[in-house]
Amino acid sequence: MAKEKGRKLIAQNKKARHDYLILDTYECGLVLMGTEVKSLRQGRASLADGFVQIDGHEAWLHNVHVPEYSQGTWTNHSARRRRKLLMHREEIDKLESKAQETGHTIVPLALYFKDGRAKVEIALAKGKKEYDKRQTLREKQDRRETDRAVSAVRRRQQA
Repeated sequence: MAKEKGRKLIAQNKKARHDYLILDTYECGLVLMGTEVKSLRQGRASLADGFVQIDGHEAWLHNVHVPEYSQGTWTNHSARRRRKLLMHREEIDKLESKAQETGHTIVPLALYFKDGRAKVEIALAKGKKEYDKRQTLREKQDRRETDRAVSAVRRRQQA
């Protein structure tokens, strides 16, 4: 069997980028059961309600939905169990101190396979206010309009 190469995206949390200001990102490994890995290989997972909590100098991923494996037996996992994150001690300590500041939280951004191993990208984030969200949408729309105008000018010049 050939070894997998590259990055295969399983799930992404787009809402987190809308609701939070991303301050710092980390790539972590996950402690998974066999049926969880098989379910992830089928490309089924949801990060929508997920968050990271640090307990006793260990990082735990909560509320991430990995559905039960369809061919699983009594060894199947529960869908929303908490999963341990594999990180360096210095990273965990740094995250713990930053997360205790007011308004800061740790959210999962993406779940993927990297060279055959399940990884999760987490971010230290700060909650956005409603007017910040509107400002971000406005900037995104303005950027899209300028890109369209520039490409229209280029098309006219080439013709």
